[in-house]
Formats: sequence, structure tokens, C-alpha cells
Amino acid sequence: MLPSEFPIKQVRATYPALADGHAYLDGAAGTQVPTPVIDAIATAYRSGLGNVGGAFPASHRSDAIVGACRAAVADLVGGDARGVILGPNMTTLTYRLSKALAGPGDEVVVSRLDHDANVRPWTQTGATVRWAEVDPVTGELPVEQYADLVNERTRVVAVSAASNILGTRPDVAAIAEIAHAAGALMYVDGVHATPHGPVDMRALGADLYATSAYKWSGPHIGAVIADPALLETLRPDKLASSTDEVPERFETGTSPFADFDGVTAAVDHLAAMVPGTGSRRERLLTSMAAIEAYEQDLFAVLIEGLETMPHVTTYGKPARRTATAYFNVARHTPRQVAEHLAKLGVNVWHGHNYAWELTAALGIRDTGGAVRAGLVHYNDRSDVDRLLEGVARLG
Repeated sequence: MLPSEFPIKQVRATYPALADGHAYLDGAAGTQVPTPVIDAIATAYRSGLGNVGGAFPASHRSDAIVGACRAAVADLVGGDARGVILGPNMTTLTYRLSKALAGPGDEVVVSRLDHDANVRPWTQTGATVRWAEVDPVTGELPVEQYADLVNERTRVVAVSAASNILGTRPDVAAIAEIAHAAGALMYVDGVHATPHGPVDMRALGADLYATSAYKWSGPHIGAVIADPALLETLRPDKLASSTDEVPERFETGTSPFADFDGVTAAVDHLAAMVPGTGSRRERLLTSMAAIEAYEQDLFAVLIEGLETMPHVTTYGKPARRTATAYFNVARHTPRQVAEHLAKLGVNVWHGHNYAWELTAALGIRDTGGAVRAGLVHYNDRSDVDRLLEGVARLG
């Protein structure tokens, strides 16, 4: 499917929030939710739910919802449903898993490219930390440096599949090859990458792959997907009274079962974005490839428009990137730019956006960061034009 054939009008019609007329270019911080997801959550609550493992129908419904959610997430990323850990968000799950995966005596490798949620949990394990540096001009994460960073003491290499501010898509598979040759595990932050194209965690070499449903039109639920055999070797802190089964032993407290139903609906929504046949996994690959092509076509207009304005500075020129622009406007703080655009009905983010190490490497963390405009599959040309017109007015 060509980008020009993407059914953008039909897609937008499924998102009630878009009726307010705003250009939602804040998708990198969280997407809007389509009607099928809203309906799924409401229906789950109306049906009557109980905690899992009970002897009565409401409990059985929750059991089924959890199983369906694990299967849906596994289909989205090419994983095993038996290894899908569900939780409130990626940050919470990464903190939990980092303590089970590394500690004093180990070494971990983190990168300056990553969101802080895939940095700080590892630096706080007590393990020795080694840093992969980013090229501040291109925004690339050179693979070659990993040969010097990874050794027989390396327990985990943590890296992002896409930068949440520059959109950089590093060569994760090549990094994984180096990590695995030394016996290390790959923990891949796929939060920003997952909404923007097909994901195959095995092809990436990810031993553990993290994602967040609210970045791909679902509710605020996080997930980490791994081989269940790997999870069997890990012993997280847990209540003595809670189950020791995998993946449940990594999940604390009572889960938001209705939201899990919303996650499944979001995956089904993505799978049906464009016509396709075959299994849900096969339909997802088709739909996500169409989404990627559409977003990249639209992003070319956005980034070219910004780069031709003399009063705008853009950051990063990676060879492969998601449809995410990070920029500053001369004589205006990032906050002032965001406020100006908000008055015009354009939603963008400003600041460091939790890319703590990366904004420092770019030399802008202490001066307010920059403005971020991120495209997702429900954005259209009018959204981009409004942003560019608004930024042009500041010249």
C-alpha cells in the first residue's frame, strides 16, 4: 500500500478526541484512544469482573481477559504469550526487572540515546555501568563502540529501539550480536519504536522487549516480553503469598482487568488499520508497515518544512528514524513555542522529555531542552501544515 492510499479519513473517524479540532502532535508522549478501545473497557466493567483464580464467572472473565491480553501483546511484537509480563508502565516494570537481572559484581551497558527509564534503573542496581555514547550531530548510536564496552562480566545491555526525541533507530540487531557473543542479555526499550512500524523482537535480538500500550492507542498499561524459559531463571522480590508462576510472579498487586481488555482491543484496532489476511500477527505486520510508510511520507513534509526555516534549529539527522522532530526556535524558549502553538490548536511537547542523557549530550538540557512534534497514524497533512504555519509566525 502506498502512503497516499492509507485510509486516513476512516482512521481519524475512530478517534473521538480528534473532534475537538486540535492537531494532536503530542503522540510521542501518549496517543489518543479509538472507540473500540473505549467500548472494550466499558463493556468489561459492565460485564462484572472479579479477581483472577476464583470459582465464579466474574473471576473467569478476568482470567480470560488476562490471557487474551498476553496473546495480543505477543502478536504485536512477535513474542511468546507465556512470557508477557503486564504492569502499570514500562518504568515500573524495568525497575522491577533490573533488580532481578543485575547487581554488584555484574556490569551493565547503557546508552546516552535512551529515555531515562532504560538508564536509571540499571545504574541503580549496584552493577558497574559502562556508557555507549551518541553522536550529537547525527543522533546516531555507533555500533562499533559496543565491542569495547561488552565483556564476559556484562550481564545486560540496555538500548532503545528508537529515541523518543530524535527518532533515531539504532542497529539493535548488530548490538545484540555483540552482546550475545559475550553471554550478555539484551533489554530493548521498544516504547517509542512499537507504534511506528512492524516489530519482531527475535529479529532484533531482544531477550526482553518493553512496550507501553498508551503509545499505540491503548490504555496506560506497560508490558515486558521475554522467553518464558529466561523468566524461569529470574527471582524477583515478591510477596510470600503470591504465585510463583511465570509470568505472574513478576506482577504485583491486583491488575486493572478492564484496561487489559482495552489493550487487546488496541492491538486488534491496529491489525485492522488496513485490509489484510491471515493470522492477527500477519495482519499486524501488514498494517504496521502501512502505518510506517504513511508516517514517513508525512514526516518528510514536516522535517523539510522545519529545516528550511532560518530561525529553526533541528536536532539529529539519523539514517533511520521514526516520525519525530525535535527543534528550537530562535529568540523563543521551548515553553514559549509550545504555548504559542497551543493557542493555534496545535499540541506539542517541550523540555527534555525524559531523554536526560541525550539532551545533555546535545548541550540543551540545562537551557530548557527543545520542542517535540511526533506524528502517529491518525495525524494528517492539515496537522503538519498548522504546525509549520505556527512556527513560521515566530520568525
